[in-house]
Amino acid sequence: MRRYLFFVNQPYSYSILRPLQEEIRRRGDEAAWFVAGCSTDPLRPDERHLKTVSDVMSYNADATFVPGDWVPYFFPGIKVEVFHGMARNKRGHSSEDDSDHYRIRGWFDLYCTQAEKDTAKFQALAQQHGHFAVAHTGWPKLDPLLKKGVQGERPRGEGELPVVFFASTFSRSVTAAPALVDKITELAASGRWRFIVTLHPKMDPAVVDQYRQLAGPHLRFVESDEDLLPLLPEADIMLCDTSSIMFEFMFLDRPVVTFRTKMPGPYLIDVAEVDRLEPALSEALARPAPLMEASRNLCRELHSFRDGQSSGRVLDAVEDFFTTKQAGLSRKPLNLLRKLKVRRRLRKELKKLKKIDLQQPLGVERR
Repeated sequence: MRRYLFFVNQPYSYSILRPLQEEIRRRGDEAAWFVAGCSTDPLRPDERHLKTVSDVMSYNADATFVPGDWVPYFFPGIKVEVFHGMARNKRGHSSEDDSDHYRIRGWFDLYCTQAEKDTAKFQALAQQHGHFAVAHTGWPKLDPLLKKGVQGERPRGEGELPVVFFASTFSRSVTAAPALVDKITELAASGRWRFIVTLHPKMDPAVVDQYRQLAGPHLRFVESDEDLLPLLPEADIMLCDTSSIMFEFMFLDRPVVTFRTKMPGPYLIDVAEVDRLEPALSEALARPAPLMEASRNLCRELHSFRDGQSSGRVLDAVEDFFTTKQAGLSRKPLNLLRKLKVRRRLRKELKKLKKIDLQQPLGVERR
């Protein structure tokens, strides 16, 4: 029986890793969670929570799955990068132009990639560095959206209002939330639309309070630590700015409207003026053929698989790593300065949660 660890440093990690947990359990294996730097509130009663470094060392996982760019290097088992989002950056370019996406820091043994272009790039880097492997698996987070057959136009009963999912990022240079609060207030009160609203965890608290106070019959406010994935299929349209969640929503084969996005393209309807918002929503609701086809083309570029089985491929890739790839790899770079920084970061993140085990030295590396 395999033991797996989930390393969580941001709230978005929960929805990325839970499909993996479901597949791990289906196979009769074990999974546990270690959280550093964000709230543990989203953890469910049936999810095993390792609270200290001592707990992690005793659990002795075979592999640790990471949706971020760092992981405590001394945790037992191999370290598997599963990525925190789709391969698209804030300038609207593919990840080929995003140097940070491909920065090799020496933490990971296995990279599980989503798209063919990314796989080829990481395979070239693996040849260059020699100390990690690459597997083209797809992204576990998309499994529920692809597996449940919820793609396509959402059936609406007679008289049922169309639902708009509004998600906004926090950066002042790109967020739409402050500019749209009055218009969304108006549209929700009009009786023509229903809204589901969520804002980035780092959003200005004053803006969050404005939207939270709008909650009512035609607007549901969703706190940032809630799992958004089950809510996406409830919407007909997404309204967004420059948040990568828009790409996840496109995998439902449903339209996206943006406000002054930094990632424009034929796969969405972008508006620059608040007064153009409702006409754009109405246009998107009609699902114009060129818009939908461009969206489907983008999804094919971003993610190679449509079967909802990426979690299984990730676990199979881990097994393949143990049996055929691990022995041929060179040792990771020593990285003494980076390792010192990781130890300091881990202490800082754990102190935020008041869960650090001060009696436990922060480990020794195990390959």
